[in-house]
Amino acid sequence: MFDIGWQELFIVAVLGIIIIGPKDLPRAIRAVSRLVRTARNLARDFQDGLDDVIREAELDDIKEQVEKVSRFDVAREIENAIDPTGDLAGDFGIGDADRDSAAAGDRGETAKPPAKAAGGETDLAPPAAKASG
Repeated sequence: MFDIGWQELFIVAVLGIIIIGPKDLPRAIRAVSRLVRTARNLARDFQDGLDDVIREAELDDIKEQVEKVSRFDVAREIENAIDPTGDLAGDFGIGDADRDSAAAGDRGETAKPPAKAAGGETDLAPPAAKASG
């Protein structure tokens, strides 16, 4: 980890014996090992906290992507891909039919299919024409 070789350890041991003394050396080694253990625990806790923050940030990104997909309107995207300017819809009168059905929906009306006559034919004539014919 620190790339300490046996020569460096030997020098530290000799200095420890000279400075601290052989009598207090075991107590000093225990204190140093406690400090190293505490530093490792703090580093592990810090790393875990960073991992949690990263995980939450990724979850937020995933949540945004899911919301974006849920707001995606397939019909509008297809319409924009096929006819981005709206010229084709205007030429074929498609937009008029959509507006008419939307207006009927706004008024609370429902589109009713034409009534069938007794002979199975569709009755397209207005009621006044039926009375005279």
